[in-house]
Formats: sequence, C-alpha cells, structure tokens
Amino acid sequence: MMEKIYKTMKKVGVGNLVIGILLIVAGIVSGVFVIVNGAILLKKKSDILF
Repeated sequence: MMEKIYKTMKKVGVGNLVIGILLIVAGIVSGVFVIVNGAILLKKKSDILF
C-alpha cells in the first residue's frame, strides 16, 4: 500500500519538474523573440510612418 503512494508521489513530482522546465524554456524563448522583434523595430524606426 505504501509503495503505491510513493510511486504515485514520484510520478507527480517528476511531472511537475518537467512542466516547470518546459515553462522556463518557453519563457526564455518568448523573451528572446520579443527582444529580437523590438530590435528590428528600432532598426527600422525611420521607415515607419504614422
């Protein structure tokens, strides 16, 4: 009985770690994407007319 509980807790813990790592990677990738797009806008600032 106790062994099942520990196996379940282990699976949940590993799942939480995987989700956390994926969220960190997604945050870094989206941050880099936003910075690159901002740099492109700054580079072409003179071409943008309002």
